[in-house]
Amino acid sequence: MVQKVEAEMEQLRKDTLEMWKLVYNQMQQAGEAVLTLNKDTAKQVILRERRVNAFELKIDRDVEDVIALYNPVAVQLRFTLAIMRINSNLERIGDFADGMAHFVVEFKDPVLDPDLVRRLQLSEMIDQVLSMLQTLFDALEKENADLAVHVFEMDRLVDEIYHACYQRLKAFILEDPEANALDALQLVGIFRKLERVGDHCTNLAEEIVFFLDAKVLKHQGKTSTEN
Repeated sequence: MVQKVEAEMEQLRKDTLEMWKLVYNQMQQAGEAVLTLNKDTAKQVILRERRVNAFELKIDRDVEDVIALYNPVAVQLRFTLAIMRINSNLERIGDFADGMAHFVVEFKDPVLDPDLVRRLQLSEMIDQVLSMLQTLFDALEKENADLAVHVFEMDRLVDEIYHACYQRLKAFILEDPEANALDALQLVGIFRKLERVGDHCTNLAEEIVFFLDAKVLKHQGKTSTEN
């Protein structure tokens, strides 16, 4: 029985890491599509969204089976619960990548103003979100809570860029309201999606710390694992 439970847990871990790789790739390609307005890349992201959803359903079913069949306790229960919530957060990140891809498909202009992209720090925000996802992947794979905690600090840059983008977009609109207003409004949605991805990354960090250290960081400032 013990060996069977351990095998089921290991399979859950492998499946979750595979889903994580898929979601990371989705976000990476969605970010590339936004920066280049490459509609073909965006369409690939949209098509692969079904795989993310299928992964989520499979992992959900497997978690339910483990709980029903083996009644896990202690660290095995924490792991199972964490995987369930990690799975949900990864699916939501996949949804945001899909939303970014739809923005590109529907965007009318052939290019984004490179100077505007630079001023908005859009590429920096995309890179930071991807770095957070990779750090958390490593944290789960290596069972390293310190890596997970580091993501809370990384999220500060995402929030800073997000809050600054409003004033920068306002200035962009004022340069030529008739020409720039629609682009600015559309770009606000991209920044909002990236900011929400950052929030889901901090949720993932909380779940990894919960699994590894049995500490609940939710609503506690998310800055350390100290009580």
